[in-house]
Amino acid sequence: MTTLYLLGSAAPPVLDVASVIEDAQARGYDVCLGLTPAAARWLDPQLPELEHLTRHPVRSEYKAPGAADVWPRADMALFAPATFNSLNSWALGLTSSFVVGFAAEAIGKGIPLVTMPCVNAAYAQHRALDRSIAELRGMGVSVLYGHGGFEPNQPGERRPYPWHLALDAVDDMRKRPPSGP
Repeated sequence: MTTLYLLGSAAPPVLDVASVIEDAQARGYDVCLGLTPAAARWLDPQLPELEHLTRHPVRSEYKAPGAADVWPRADMALFAPATFNSLNSWALGLTSSFVVGFAAEAIGKGIPLVTMPCVNAAYAQHRALDRSIAELRGMGVSVLYGHGGFEPNQPGERRPYPWHLALDAVDDMRKRPPSGP
């Protein structure tokens, strides 16, 4: 079974993560859920159910030095929803949260990564977003943003977050032969 690290930050789509986990499991993934501290606070009442669903602890903090890792090794990772803050921190290598730190390190370890932002139309106008997306793509991350991925809602729009596109991209990545050094 393929181990998928599902990493999420504090944007409204993270509230639907249980159904995303179930969808990923139906696709044959062993899912480990990692959250930014803010996302973990948002989901605090649901954390026991999420741990039961994944059969793994939900992580939002780095492990203590010398502590055993509580998750199996990642075969691939999906960082979604990825907020403006998380994307920019990741692109700059600022790893103050566990999920951003894992994502940054995964690039160096060659772990296949997909990310799908979740930003509002105002953040989408900030130049740092385009720079960060370009930087992550340049490091080999599959960033689902723009046509065929996440497109920011304009004020008053309520299009749902396209979780299916993120999981489809992970499936596509799983089907590709591994790239060698």
